[in-house]
Amino acid sequence: MRVAVFATKPYDERFLAAANGDFGHALTFFEARLDAGTAALAQGYPAVCVFVNDRVDRPTLEKLAAGGTRLVALRCAGFNNVDLVAAEALGIAVVRVPAYSPHAVAEFTIGLLLALDRNIARAWARVRENNFALDGLIGRNLHGRVVGVVGTGRIGALVARSLRLGFGCEVLAHDVRPDPDLLAIGVRYVDRHALLVSSDVVTLHCPLTPDTHHLIDAAAVEAARPGLQIVNTSRGALIDTRALIEGLKSRRIGGVALDVYEQEADLFFEDLSNEIIQDDDFQRLLTFPNVLVTGHQAFLTEEALTSIARTTLGNIADAESRRPLANAISARTVFG
Repeated sequence: MRVAVFATKPYDERFLAAANGDFGHALTFFEARLDAGTAALAQGYPAVCVFVNDRVDRPTLEKLAAGGTRLVALRCAGFNNVDLVAAEALGIAVVRVPAYSPHAVAEFTIGLLLALDRNIARAWARVRENNFALDGLIGRNLHGRVVGVVGTGRIGALVARSLRLGFGCEVLAHDVRPDPDLLAIGVRYVDRHALLVSSDVVTLHCPLTPDTHHLIDAAAVEAARPGLQIVNTSRGALIDTRALIEGLKSRRIGGVALDVYEQEADLFFEDLSNEIIQDDDFQRLLTFPNVLVTGHQAFLTEEALTSIARTTLGNIADAESRRPLANAISARTVFG
């Protein structure tokens, strides 16, 4: 099948091209992100392949449909950037990669937490300037602390297990479906409020839905245990950035590690080192010494990229052969 691949980076092309030897699709790579303005590039392509910051809204889908596109293949798990109602109305199928390497994101989450808690990034920056003083670098043991895990799917369950068994933390969890394996090792499921008021650390691993949008807002910050540390490797809009900033200013929030950001579409995955960043909230976040931000790289391992490429191209092959789309998503399946 002819596939227009949008928002392509060198690693995308490398791993998709390598995996395509087993599928034989005709892949055309575009650096541009997909939106209503670039949808014309997909004219005549039955399928498009997109990533988390491509804008697959109704205007974009209408242009894709007019150009003959009948399949949107997400090379990611999240789909909040796709108008599923419009896609279904236009006869465009949507497929995704529901799981690639949960270990990649789980391990990065633990890494961020340790780097934040033990001031590793600040220490490294000091040593680069031949400053070996230890003042201001005091951290805390993870062992024995209370960590709240919001969302215990594949990734959240790995994080909870690592913190419980590997670090000896008391782990609280919140999810609509408790994991019996986690219950068996002493993880306790509680409601969101109880998790916030009881945890020293909260790490987020849930999808972005109307119910979880701004899960961490001003009310949550106010309810949280003073000094709460927050780690987010899931979706940026789970956190109200301005509420987070106020919590940091008041010291209600004791530290934040983010691999995702609410308005990341205008920032992440691009080299903006010679640009003036216009996002004042993002720039304000970077001024805090107890904030650590990375650019949506938790998924970025060789194993994960290989799995993403193979699943994505397999989804396209299923559509081409008119086989059942095991990884399809639609407005009906998501919203009932």
